[in-house]
Amino acid sequence: MNSLLKRVLIACFIMSLSVNNLYGQEMWEELAEQWVNDDEDNWSQWETYFEELSEWREHPVNINTVTKEQLERFPFLSPQIVENILYYLYKHGPMISLNELWMIEDMDRRTFQYLQPFLCVKAPEKEEYKPDLKRILKYGKHELLTRVDIPLYTKAGYKYYSDEVLEKNPNKRYLGSRYYHNLRYNFHYRNQVYVGLTAEKDAGEPFFAGQNKKGYDYYSPYLFIRNIGRIKALALGNYRVSYGYGLVINTDFGMGKTATLATLGNKSRGIRKHSSTDEYTYFQGVACSYKLSDRWTLDGFCSYRKMDGTVDDRFIRSLKKDGYHRLYREFEKKNMLNNHLIGSNLNYNGKYCELGLTAVYNVFNKPLNPEKKYYNTYYPRGKDFYNVGVDYKFFWRRFSLLGETAIDKCGVPVTMNMLRYSPKPSTQLIVMNRYYDAKYQSIYARSIGEGSTVQNESGFYIGLETNLLKYVRMTCYGDFFYFPWKKYLVNKAETKGVDGLIQLNYSPTYELDMFIRYRYKNKEKDFTAADKTKQTIPYIQQKCRYQLNYTLKDKLVLKTIADYACVHFRGQPASNGFLLSQSAGYVFSALPLQLDLSGTWFHTDDYNSRLTIYEKNVLYAFSMPSFYYKGVRWAVNMRYELNKHVTFQAKYGSTCYFDRDKISSALEEIDGSMKSDLYFQLRLKF
Repeated sequence: MNSLLKRVLIACFIMSLSVNNLYGQEMWEELAEQWVNDDEDNWSQWETYFEELSEWREHPVNINTVTKEQLERFPFLSPQIVENILYYLYKHGPMISLNELWMIEDMDRRTFQYLQPFLCVKAPEKEEYKPDLKRILKYGKHELLTRVDIPLYTKAGYKYYSDEVLEKNPNKRYLGSRYYHNLRYNFHYRNQVYVGLTAEKDAGEPFFAGQNKKGYDYYSPYLFIRNIGRIKALALGNYRVSYGYGLVINTDFGMGKTATLATLGNKSRGIRKHSSTDEYTYFQGVACSYKLSDRWTLDGFCSYRKMDGTVDDRFIRSLKKDGYHRLYREFEKKNMLNNHLIGSNLNYNGKYCELGLTAVYNVFNKPLNPEKKYYNTYYPRGKDFYNVGVDYKFFWRRFSLLGETAIDKCGVPVTMNMLRYSPKPSTQLIVMNRYYDAKYQSIYARSIGEGSTVQNESGFYIGLETNLLKYVRMTCYGDFFYFPWKKYLVNKAETKGVDGLIQLNYSPTYELDMFIRYRYKNKEKDFTAADKTKQTIPYIQQKCRYQLNYTLKDKLVLKTIADYACVHFRGQPASNGFLLSQSAGYVFSALPLQLDLSGTWFHTDDYNSRLTIYEKNVLYAFSMPSFYYKGVRWAVNMRYELNKHVTFQAKYGSTCYFDRDKISSALEEIDGSMKSDLYFQLRLKF
């Protein structure tokens, strides 16, 4: 029996066992939820990456033409799996079914479930089909998408006030309507040419009126070309760049401490288009990646953009990152400073090692000099910043050693190093250390750590992932961290803490998957006693989750969640939170309709014991509501494909509180105990 026939028979057999695409989508959305829960301080980056994952799901990559760079962008793929996929394609040729992924060494069921929605199988195009303008215009695909969010309540910031009141306090009322709206246009040819424009108006921002006469508050144009000749990537307009392990520059999301050890410390390298609605984490200008040879690649990028911030006659006092322009005081910070940036990366991709050298220089039009606080003594200050870093990865059999070391313009060093050992495909052990000097200064650095910046932190991490029994998989880690200088809400130098997690997954069949996870974090923070005395003592957080996923007849997906949180200062009363959630997704056979329903009950003592879960939303929209106090929430999401060109999606969500007659505060305050929203989205493909 020849090799091709064997592959056909095996693929057909596996096809009868494989997980349906609806469940695959639920799996990667669950993974996104876990990442956000692990890194609540950087939600904007996660929203951006969620949009990118959603785009890949809508435009799957052809597995038979996939490149190493494309596979590395999937955050759930380990470096070893990436190499094994490419080796399989090299050895056996094009796949005839995605189920052939099961035949790849080290491929497990969970990785397959995560990866399946983003890939498709097509015959490789002939090499003579080189892209030219005529061919691009003829075979390119257009997509136009528009979304509007309608709140079914009135916040304090939208109420009527007399002219006399507004004259005394002009920031008492939002300048625009309460509706959110965005517009996206995207043109793409294969996976080589992308042209697009994203426009957004946040709720409360004026639209063709008042302080904003140009329509949308935010526009993001881009042109992105990849893999044409020796040009690996070329970006014009808005783009993002990330290299190494983030110690010099990283405007992507960063794989931090999660319950998926295989992805910890995944290397981020390259240039990407910026098509999301994130108004801060991007560059504007030109970037190019050029292939010098089979092993060497040289990247260069240059950016000039206006940024929001608080500026006085001499200094930039703060950078504004939220992108909101709803009030006069927010417009006063809009486009108040300029930032020039230039950088380069030289990369070597060898058989047993990968090496990279990154240099970035950026300068503001005025010195950055935040008002002095006890916690920001070593925050970045100055007019210009210069960082150089070397990243490295060496691998031999089941061992890999990776890391990055960088310095700033004053020669202050930071370093992160990791040793990974995988004695067999189902087991891996990771040991990592990091040293981020308190005086290190970089505007765009972001890497693995307990804090949100590459500064003022040292740590040691050890993690293990292995199969305990046939259907039981264990993941556990411990991270011991130390802060040599004061931090926000910590008015004491030299504090420390520990973060630990253990998770058990049980998957006896392809239809059933469940896990239980316990996480413990002990981190010192300031505490004010009843007699007004202050001290810095351990702040303890304990969270436990049980989750059950069940798929019925390839049509119905059920997810049950039970969450518990307990937080307290040592020796003080605890704040407790409970949550129960049930969701269901169903794909109709007779109609091109997908329906998702969810219901959640929550009961917490206060905001400190809040609990967060992922909630299905319209395409490209990321929804992670936090629940605190007492109440219930339910939501229904409907997606209807009228034909291959038109898709309509709508969502209704409502939260009802049992113990309050006002929701939120200040301009966001809502009179009443219920908060309901409508979301509509229309997508055209032609």
